[in-house]
Order: sequence, then C-alpha cells, then structure tokens
Amino acid sequence: MTTFDKVYAAVRLIPRGSVATYGQIAAAIGNKHLARVVGYALHVNPEPGVIPCHRVVGANGSPSRAMAADMPPSVIFLRWNLGSRLTSSRSAASAFWMTAMST
Repeated sequence: MTTFDKVYAAVRLIPRGSVATYGQIAAAIGNKHLARVVGYALHVNPEPGVIPCHRVVGANGSPSRAMAADMPPSVIFLRWNLGSRLTSSRSAASAFWMTAMST
C-alpha cells in the first residue's frame, strides 16, 4: 500500500459533517511530518466523488486555497466553523484518528 493509498483510506474514514486537518491525517498514517504529502495526495485525488477531500482543512481550520476557489462563500463559512471546532478540541479528534486507523 502506497502512502497515497493510506491517505485516501484515512480520508474515507472522516464522518460526514466532520473535518480533520492535514496533520491529523499524516499522524494517522504513521508520520506526523507528512502533512504536505497529504495535501498533494488530495490535490491529485483520483476519485473526488468517493474520497471526501473537502473534509480536510488546514491546521487553523481554514479550507485549502485550491478548494476555497471552487466553493461558494456559504460553504467556506461552514467549513471554517467546523474546522474551528475541530482545532479547539484536538485531543478528541486525535483520539478518533488513532482509534479509527488502528482497526
């Protein structure tokens, strides 16, 4: 399984209505220093309708600039709010990822 395959598998585990950061995905696949690789893997997402890359946000809760360019302002606002809640409870989100990836 390649690193990109691991990224795609981890992103598929993000529940609908939730978001995760690039760093959390990187940590979930085994190397917390691969956040930029996660971003690139999602940039070249082979199955945009299946792999929900829109659920991944930056460390500050903001959507990536590439995603934000294609989103209406209302969606950007909602994603920002979801991301803000996520980053304010990082320990809970990290616990979710470690549990989800270990099964």
